[in-house]
Amino acid sequence: MRRSILFFGLAMALLFSSAASAKDVTGVWSTVDGESHVKIEPCGEKICGKIIWLKEPLTEKKIAKTDIKNENVSLRGQPINGLQILKGFVPEDKNEWDDGTIYNPKDGKTYSSTLTLTKPDELEVDGCVMIFCKTQVWTRVE
Repeated sequence: MRRSILFFGLAMALLFSSAASAKDVTGVWSTVDGESHVKIEPCGEKICGKIIWLKEPLTEKKIAKTDIKNENVSLRGQPINGLQILKGFVPEDKNEWDDGTIYNPKDGKTYSSTLTLTKPDELEVDGCVMIFCKTQVWTRVE
């Protein structure tokens, strides 16, 4: 009986610690130079994120910006605002999420990615092609 209680307590601690990790990265983040805000939230058992605000949401012709660089021609008409750009992240440890992808609407390409919470309000976002990576630091808005 004592072992059962100990096992149950350990299982609950592990469950809550992984849930707490996922919660730390959730929220609204400002990208580099405040160009956009990305809302990061759970999607099933993984973490995803979508653009919810743009500093410059309109083109020169005063039309909402769309995903004109998308490699899939049929998706080029989708609005940038509301676009899911982070997909498939799983907790690697307390402050890191791995195995995800990040989509860059500026070039229409998707990159492998990791997220690392370096401070409660600072998130390092790595986008990689093979061994070449670029890191951005995002700042928590909410």
